[in-house]
Amino acid sequence: MNDRRWSARVVVRYAVLQVPAVVILVLVLTLVRQWVDIPAWFVWGLVYLWVVKDLILFPFVWRAYDTDRAGATNSMVGTRGIAKDRLALSGYIRVRGELWQAEVMGGSPPIDRGQRVRVRGISGLKLFVQPDDVGTD
Repeated sequence: MNDRRWSARVVVRYAVLQVPAVVILVLVLTLVRQWVDIPAWFVWGLVYLWVVKDLILFPFVWRAYDTDRAGATNSMVGTRGIAKDRLALSGYIRVRGELWQAEVMGGSPPIDRGQRVRVRGISGLKLFVQPDDVGTD
């Protein structure tokens, strides 16, 4: 699986996009302090917890901030899957645990249910497949 780690660019993008939320939190707490007597240590403690929350969540959400992976859909090409339907022309296959609509590439024989397939192309959300000969690559 192509699960590379985050780059400095991703970390900076995530941090910059978290700044507005922290600024809004500080502004709201400052306004609330005008009407309610809230100790300063409580306000800064909330800001600290907010930042810690962002740090804890980063390892789980960093892929959403990695725009360089936008072209990673082509990484589907070459992967193997299993036909969930008989594919005379089109049907569904399971690739990486997800169901995808698939179409048999021209010149390929029909693919039976349960047969292994290899993705040879992609267009939008449709995969183009051929029967997989496990021994060849």
